[in-house]
Amino acid sequence: MQLTDLLPLGKWVEIEKEIHRRSGLDASVFDTKGYRITGYQKWANRFCPAIKANDKGQSYICAVANMNVASQAQQTRKPVVEECDAGLVKACVPIIVRDEYIGTLCGCGRIRDGGEVEIFLVNKITGIDEQVLETLIEDVPSISTEEIQKIVLYMSNVIDEAVDSYENQGTKKENVS
Repeated sequence: MQLTDLLPLGKWVEIEKEIHRRSGLDASVFDTKGYRITGYQKWANRFCPAIKANDKGQSYICAVANMNVASQAQQTRKPVVEECDAGLVKACVPIIVRDEYIGTLCGCGRIRDGGEVEIFLVNKITGIDEQVLETLIEDVPSISTEEIQKIVLYMSNVIDEAVDSYENQGTKKENVS
């Protein structure tokens, strides 16, 4: 089963936009291979696109964080909230239909209240000058534990509603036969 069997691509984009509107997080839907399924991109800050545009940043910070949280979400079948190596929050909700894991709904790009961006580590991984990184982190918004919990609950509810609708649609078709 594919994510677009559950919801059309346009609906996934609407969900990503709504998550960003509610939380300021950069929202993405990923398939089981870790690929984004939409072309929608609304950054949470100026720091993240600079990291993703850097081959080492993309490979060793962003992709690793996504693989880790997606793997945890798949294994536990529960939402996961962690931090990437840059110190930013990454929230991930597994998408499971009839016991089949088909992807994740994730949001990232804010820093926990009281946390800090790991500029030294990002510099060492990416080679981006520390002063440039200092400028880029100026607009990285913080997020409270309560805000994280609210957006993860919203993301979980969206997935639950989509899965319930899909599964009930299949039941209705079976009952008509």
